[in-house]
Amino acid sequence: MKSGQKLWKHAKSLIPGGSMLLSKRAEMFLPDKWPAYFDRAKGCFVWDLDGNKYIDMSIMGVGTNVLGYANKEVDQAVREAISKSNVSTLNCPEEVYLAEKLIELHPWAEMVRFARTGGEACAIAIRIARAASGKDRVAFCGYHGWHDWYLSANLTGEINLAEHLLPGLEPNGVPQNLKDTAIPFKYNNIKDLDSVIQNHDIGVIIMEVIRNQEPENNFLERVRNLATKHQIVLIFDEITSGFRQNLGGIHLTYRVKPDMAIFGKALGNGYAISSVIGKREVMEHAQESFISSTFWTERIGPVAALKTIEIMERDDVPGMIMEYGHYINESWLKVSKKYSLNLQINGLPSLTHLSFGSSNEFIYKTLITQEMLKKGFLASNGVYVCKDHTEIIVDDYIEALDDVFIKIKEIEDGADPENYLDGPVCHSGFKRLN
Repeated sequence: MKSGQKLWKHAKSLIPGGSMLLSKRAEMFLPDKWPAYFDRAKGCFVWDLDGNKYIDMSIMGVGTNVLGYANKEVDQAVREAISKSNVSTLNCPEEVYLAEKLIELHPWAEMVRFARTGGEACAIAIRIARAASGKDRVAFCGYHGWHDWYLSANLTGEINLAEHLLPGLEPNGVPQNLKDTAIPFKYNNIKDLDSVIQNHDIGVIIMEVIRNQEPENNFLERVRNLATKHQIVLIFDEITSGFRQNLGGIHLTYRVKPDMAIFGKALGNGYAISSVIGKREVMEHAQESFISSTFWTERIGPVAALKTIEIMERDDVPGMIMEYGHYINESWLKVSKKYSLNLQINGLPSLTHLSFGSSNEFIYKTLITQEMLKKGFLASNGVYVCKDHTEIIVDDYIEALDDVFIKIKEIEDGADPENYLDGPVCHSGFKRLN
């Protein structure tokens, strides 16, 4: 076992689950071989605890680092902020400047609240929206974090959240009296949402604008119309999609105005910052509830966000990473066609994922990670694109992936998968770790 694997094994005896983030568990990639810990990172390169250098063609800080790791300009802005003190008895002015910038980018919005994580921002938005609507029940579509309001959907059955990214979640620790307060609906199925509204006293709709599919048949407009008709507060969760296709929320592309929108991940290029923006008549209801936290007022997050947005705007980073994403998709399709594989591509080009429409899907995901790691890549079945993913890097990645596709073709043609794997198959969702 290498240093990272040894430390991961030790961590699981000290930290429940081994890590604070499910997406970073070694078992989600390569249970017995994943490096697990980094010593340093720069651009799209990562060095593990043994000094091995990898090209990150995987989740890039779980989608946070659109400018690449340790961006010089963002880090310098943060250093200067730290030299003036990250916190004090008084507030930092940068939170006001960031609020102004977000409203400038989203003219429909008038007020802003800040937090530091996506899950917090979702919980804040739900609290404000419930206060504004005066109703408890929430209709949701997509992944919206770990808080009680969301996980309560599984009090009526595990399948509710299984269809929204994470299978296998038990709502242990969630109060039973929250049952039937969060009701799922299917993306691109307006009849399903209408049925949820008709059968429940819905006060809030929260949804991801895009996860794996693009909206069809004016879906977003029809959701907006239903929300307006029934006086429901509409929240667009752009924690993942925001600032990856354009400068701001992807809902701007579709010209559909929600009542509230939520941002995180890419907003601070690796520094903790999230935001809830919204119409004044909704956001002012935050004053009717208690929503407050000491470290929501620290300086680093807003400073990082302001500099990140400045660079994105100056260099058209959303356009750049969309272009690289399209190039990755085209390259995947070219290699899959070469070996007659049934490749399917989902998600935004800058958050692209591949699958093979096979019962061996997680075997193939594990195989890709296993073989690409040997070639110096952190890789899986998806790529979160950053501006440092140049064509040369993508070409090297695709060339390395060619050999893996040969093995996948052999398995598709009847070869035994066990002859190709060096260890267990990666996890498909939440599992308790021993």
